[in-house]
Amino acid sequence: MAVVAGSIRQRGKQSWEIRAFAGKDAETGKKRYVTRTVRGERREAEVALGRLLAEIEDGQHAVQAGTVGELCERWYSHAAPDLSPAVAAEYRRLLDKRILPRWADVPLRRLRTADLDQWYSKLRRSGGPGGTALAPNTVMRAHAVLRRALAQGVKWGWLTVNPAANATPPRSKKQYLELPDPADVARLIEAATKVNPSLPTCFRLAAATGARRAELCALRWKHVDLDKRRVTIARSIVEVGGELIEKDTKTHQVRKVTLDEETTALLIAHRQACEELATKCGAKLSPNSFLFSHEVDFSKPWRPNYATLAFGRLRDELGLEGVKLHHLRHFSATQLLTAGIDIRTVSGRLGHANASTTLDFYAQFLQAADERAADTLGALLRRCPPLSD
Repeated sequence: MAVVAGSIRQRGKQSWEIRAFAGKDAETGKKRYVTRTVRGERREAEVALGRLLAEIEDGQHAVQAGTVGELCERWYSHAAPDLSPAVAAEYRRLLDKRILPRWADVPLRRLRTADLDQWYSKLRRSGGPGGTALAPNTVMRAHAVLRRALAQGVKWGWLTVNPAANATPPRSKKQYLELPDPADVARLIEAATKVNPSLPTCFRLAAATGARRAELCALRWKHVDLDKRRVTIARSIVEVGGELIEKDTKTHQVRKVTLDEETTALLIAHRQACEELATKCGAKLSPNSFLFSHEVDFSKPWRPNYATLAFGRLRDELGLEGVKLHHLRHFSATQLLTAGIDIRTVSGRLGHANASTTLDFYAQFLQAADERAADTLGALLRRCPPLSD
């Protein structure tokens, strides 16, 4: 039995790099090593190294003679069942449009970090339609998908290292939001009445709850408690390939959001209108009926794009350039934060997995709250007795 060599190197406090010899490359004759990072005490690194050496002895880290395209397809088949339909479709689009046309036939053993960096630069300069520049965030999305595929290849033993892990794609730019003020939101809601009698309720709910458009489209009457003024947001509607799919929320969470009295009154009126329409057409509203539907029995939800397109037309008519339907969600969050509502409450209403996500995204809007904090402290200090001489 061949002797397999390994080593442990401390990288930082509670951080260790383990490294093991994995044989020579059959094509180049170069020595190959497998490296991993382990966090914890040295004893844990020693145990991890032992496992790694056993894996190498078992042949799990023998380099496959496959291509980037073969790995990407195998990875996608493996990952897609655990992805949301919309995310799976986006990954498929990025593979077909960006990644595979360039890398499908490249052998994995010849894929280098420098080549990826050169590709990212080219995409940034001329990767768009007609040779136009691509936005940094667009390039980052392609990088993220390729990195995930290659990382899985390392786990499967197709590669010993992930070339994308050390690559340097363009930095994503933080989005600065120009949001509508309360008066603009009121104008949008009022103008929506002339397009569809259900649109004002949809837009009001978006602004009052911060719900995503997919979550609004998935609302059924069983999710609405008018007595307690509460809406349960548990599902979402996505459209993939022209088909509507009902799924759980983006963060796989169920949340209950309390409504204000005016929004509740609008919902009561909306329900009465829905019941009258259904009865007039010989149908009946049920707890499973959708709040927003083009069917007389409200059995099918709106397509999310319908709400977006209707909002866009109204926005253009009112001259609110750059405002999007999703901005009503941001409007809800920023108004609450600037009013001094604590970050955990706002995060819970939005359905963010962590309050830190809310804080990172909306930090630019906390200046007003910070100014109020300074004024509050100033008022308290003014009541303190002066220091004696």
